[in-house]
Amino acid sequence: MAQYNTLLYYCYSTIADAEQFAADHLKFCKSLGLTGRIIVAAEGLNGTVSGTTEACKTYMDTVHADPRFAGIDFKVDVVDTPSFVKMHVRYKSEIVHSGLRDPNVINPQQQTGKHLEPKDFLAMKDRDDVVVLDVRSNYEHSLGKFKNAVTLDIENFRDFPEMINQLAQYKDKKILTYCTGGIKCEKASALLLHEGFKDVYQLHGGIIKYGKEAGGEDFEGKCYVFDNRLSVDVNSVNPVVISTCRNCGKVTPKMINCANPECNEHFTQCDECGTKLEGCCSDACQSHPRKREYDGTGYYVKVPQPVNVQKKGKIQLAGE
Repeated sequence: MAQYNTLLYYCYSTIADAEQFAADHLKFCKSLGLTGRIIVAAEGLNGTVSGTTEACKTYMDTVHADPRFAGIDFKVDVVDTPSFVKMHVRYKSEIVHSGLRDPNVINPQQQTGKHLEPKDFLAMKDRDDVVVLDVRSNYEHSLGKFKNAVTLDIENFRDFPEMINQLAQYKDKKILTYCTGGIKCEKASALLLHEGFKDVYQLHGGIIKYGKEAGGEDFEGKCYVFDNRLSVDVNSVNPVVISTCRNCGKVTPKMINCANPECNEHFTQCDECGTKLEGCCSDACQSHPRKREYDGTGYYVKVPQPVNVQKKGKIQLAGE
């Protein structure tokens, strides 16, 4: 039986002609038989890809050989089947949507919070002079978060800048930010510093790396991931389930997307309510004419979106 890997990574590094790079990189990924989702912007890369162990190794080796991406820290999960169905590489204005696009104000290549390795984060997180800050969205931290972490009422990371004033009470504390893999913390910590917070840190490699290197201690619940697994276990030391079914209130670790594509809300739902509502968050969504067929997973393949595919000679990994 073939063994597969799923790679989670990001890199803030300037990419000239990023739109063409996205088209070239898509060809490269498909040549390896990979599936996944990668965002390319002038500021860098943000990706999750999945494939055979051999294909993933070739991908990592090739990307690391490019000086722009030599420092990428790949988080590697062993999986039974690929974590995606298709391969997408998309060009966007940012590799994580924050609205913080002016590099003269926020530039993770120049200034971010101090990176903490998982063991150092573990050692610091319960100190009286420390505040642990979750910079993820509501649906993510409702599924799982660090014990006693401060969470924000935001639907998307782009709402984070609006919450800075609510964090002013913590300006005299050490702020330890965390997210899934680290990418959101790069901009969140940079913005906190820009807004006058003096002592800002970030969990290097995010929750995923913390689970691998620190046993996930005191991370309560599961971690939402952006592939067809939807969530993964993190804590092998003192695990608990903290999420509840939106419909009946029963404790459940299961996260799904609403089967109504016009809703597509991320929410927690037990199997019983999932069967009853056919994977929908409400009766109204269940009766929607475009409702997708619910197979018990709550994951739906997104319709592919094209990237710039102008032909400029032989397609190869940009920078080779």
